[in-house]
Amino acid sequence: MNNLINQEKIFKAVSDKNRIRIIKMLQNKPLCVCEITEILKLAASTVSKHLSILCDAGLVIGEKDGKWINYKLSLNANDNNNSAFSMYLQFILQDDDTILKDRQKIAKVDRNIICCK
Repeated sequence: MNNLINQEKIFKAVSDKNRIRIIKMLQNKPLCVCEITEILKLAASTVSKHLSILCDAGLVIGEKDGKWINYKLSLNANDNNNSAFSMYLQFILQDDDTILKDRQKIAKVDRNIICCK
């Protein structure tokens, strides 16, 4: 695909604070939509749309695991653009209050409880 188009998708993907929060969450561990929804306090459809944009940019991938799809950061070493951008995202906002609170919530979130409500 055209390099300029790829760059546009990456910048679009990280132009939203909730998508940045999702990326920062996925740096800790893979999460399903219901877990991300619980942490962000957004509708599942909104979270799914954010994940779709992140996947389209090649920053996130989803892997089927039984009834769940686990979303995790894409570690495609063959794509230098995504690798460089992912490295940058790894180091930003490490001491941001919102990101720190999200990390605390990740430790407590349990898909077996959330998804069975």
